[in-house]
Formats: sequence, C-alpha cells, structure tokens
Amino acid sequence: MIDLHYWPTPNGHKIVLFLEESGLDYRIHPVDITKGEQFQPAFLAISPNNRMPAIVDRAPADGGAPLSVFESGAILSYLADKAGRFVPAAPRERIVVNEWLFWQVGGLGPMAGQNHHFSQYASEKIPYAIERYVKETARLYGVLDRRLAGRAFIAGDDYTIADMACYPWIVPHALQQQTIENFPNLARWFDAIAARPATQRAYAIGEAVSHPERPIDDPAVRRVLAPAEPR
Repeated sequence: MIDLHYWPTPNGHKIVLFLEESGLDYRIHPVDITKGEQFQPAFLAISPNNRMPAIVDRAPADGGAPLSVFESGAILSYLADKAGRFVPAAPRERIVVNEWLFWQVGGLGPMAGQNHHFSQYASEKIPYAIERYVKETARLYGVLDRRLAGRAFIAGDDYTIADMACYPWIVPHALQQQTIENFPNLARWFDAIAARPATQRAYAIGEAVSHPERPIDDPAVRRVLAPAEPR
C-alpha cells in the first residue's frame, strides 16, 4: 500500500497519474496547502522541504520498514521501478526518460511555477517578472514541441514517467498565457494524454479532494501560498 500525501497541484497530479495507470494500491492523505498543512511536523518528517507530494510505501521491495520518498521526480522513479512499468529497462532508453524527467523538474516546473506565482498569486504585479516567465514558459513549450515532432510520446513510442511529469504542467496553459495551438506537436500529445482513462480518473480525484470555496484571491490563501517572509 502506498500512502500518498497529496494536493491537486501539477506536482501532485503527477503521482496520481502514475498510480492510476499502474494499478498500485494507494490511499490519499490530503495536504491542504491553502491551510499551510505542508508545514505540520508530521508532514515535515517525510517531506523536509515542506512541499508535497510525498509517499510512504508500506510494503517496500526489501521487506523492511515503511519507506518514505519526497520530491515528485524521485517518487515517479521509485514507483516506476516498484511497478516495473513506464520506464525502460534498457540503459540507453532509460537515460532518455531520465533526461526529460529531469528537464521537467529542473526547468518546465520551476519556470511555469514562477509564471503562476507572478501572474496569479503575487499581490504586486511586476510586469518585468510576468513577461520574463511567460516568455520562458513559451520557450520551454517550444523545446517540448520540437521533441515531440515525429514521436507519440516524449521518449518515443511508449508512455513513460517523463510524460506523466510534464503533462500536469501543460494543463494550465491558459493561466500561463500560452496558446497551445501554436505548438501543434505538443497539442497533439496533450490531447492524447487527456483522453487516457487513467488521466481522467486522476483529475476527477483531484476535483474531489480540493475545495473551490477557497479561491486564490482569498487573503488567507495568499498569505500561505505567497508569504512575505520565508517559513
């Protein structure tokens, strides 16, 4: 059994995408980031960077004590190895998947996240910052669009954790001020993943967990998501 500490953000969605595709048994423990639950001591014990998602594997392969894993890229890699799915066994092919997984966690996610922050959450709208991150998001969309030319998925013919990592960061393309139709290979890939039953189940789970009654313009939510001082 996998205990998933989760909130339906792009990084959270990655893990539910995998779990729904793989069929691994799991249960969700909501971590309401709009209430600051990511700063609770019990959560910090398994995710010391006070970010979700995190998992606890109650039945690790070595038969030992429950094993916790934090950081979404590390979680995807761990789960892929555990399930024996969505990552190639051949070293050269695995390198390609890891390249694009790391590209997402080191580039697409942080840059799109800054786009979200300055466009959506920051109380002061700074035109330079907004323009910088909107343009960088567009550049990264272009990188992914070129990669997908002539390929069904990021690493080739097979759906992998690289796709699961990237897809949730493309879902909010309108909020990122991106026109997905300007990236035809990316748009085709996006539609194909959106149509997968596991993707639809994963996003339905996210809808059930979240609470739309706390919008981002709620001052209490802003104080948690965009604090004046680091916590």
